[in-house]
Order: sequence, then C-alpha cells, then structure tokens
Amino acid sequence: MKTPKFLATAIIAFIMLISGAAVAQTKMVGGAAMYPTKNIVENAMNSKDHTTLVAAVKAAGLVETLQGKGPFTVFAPTNAAFDKLPKGTVDKLLKPENKEMLKTVLTYHVVAGKWSAADVAAAIKKGNGSAEVTTVEGGKLWFKNDGKDTWVIDEKGGKAKITIADVNQSNGVIHVIDTVLMPK
Repeated sequence: MKTPKFLATAIIAFIMLISGAAVAQTKMVGGAAMYPTKNIVENAMNSKDHTTLVAAVKAAGLVETLQGKGPFTVFAPTNAAFDKLPKGTVDKLLKPENKEMLKTVLTYHVVAGKWSAADVAAAIKKGNGSAEVTTVEGGKLWFKNDGKDTWVIDEKGGKAKITIADVNQSNGVIHVIDTVLMPK
C-alpha cells in the first residue's frame, strides 16, 4: 500500500512548512538555494552572483579556512560590487604575486562568531546608532541603520548595504552586500 506512506510524507512536509522549518532554513542567493547544512564555501559556489568572490577566495587560499568549523560572519560582495572597483583592481588582486593583499581584503569581510541581523540591530541600538566590530583581518567595521537599511562602513568611509541578511550556513552566516569593503 503506497497511500499510507505517501500520506505520512505529505503530513511531515506540511508540518515542516507550517512550522517554517522548510521555508526559513533556506534562502535564495544568486538564483540558488543556500542550505544551512552546507558550509560557506559550498553555498557560495552555487551563487551566480558570487563567482568573483569564489574565485578570489580560491586565489587567496582561503577555501579550507572558510570550510572550517567557525562560526564566521561573512559580508559577501556580489559580482556587481566587485564591478564598482576601479578598472583592473580585481585582475590585479587575483595575480599570484598579490595573494597577501587579496587575503587582507577578503578577511576584512569576515567577523568571528555568528552575527545575525538581530544581533547587528541589537548592537546598533546598544551603541546609540552605531556598532563597531573587529574583522578577522584585524581592522574595524561599523554597523549603522538608516531606518530601513543596514549598512556596513569600512575604515576608508566606504558604505555597503546589506541586501540579503541571515543566509545561515553550517559554520556561520552570510550577509550579501552591494559594495566591496576596503581596509586601511
């Protein structure tokens, strides 16, 4: 009898759907589902909007690190964000002789721990409108909210808007941003 097995599967799927487990656990980024059971690199590799970031992570030798236990919070610039950089910047950074410079830029986009959007908002509130965090690179980033959008500000005054928040990973969380952050 196939009907009871099908019915049981349908009931379980329905319960997961109404409890939010099936929907809330995955987000779409770059046309691909981001699964919380996969790590940062595994998910990023599936996003059509993050091919430049993935190439840079590979060139910098950071794949193993970002597949590690973490947890990490990654502010992930899109391909369009990299396109905003002055012409030739990405090509220059991807050259083997600039590996350390590339690593510095990429680790400036990573904060230790798992910072959800709610954590960022709470830190902004506690800091009376601004919150400072230290990146894995050792530099500083600031979070601010303008009422509708949350912004990440780098040490040079550059501002990146969080366009997709809380993309949960097995080893942390990704927040998609629209601008590449630059350390001092």
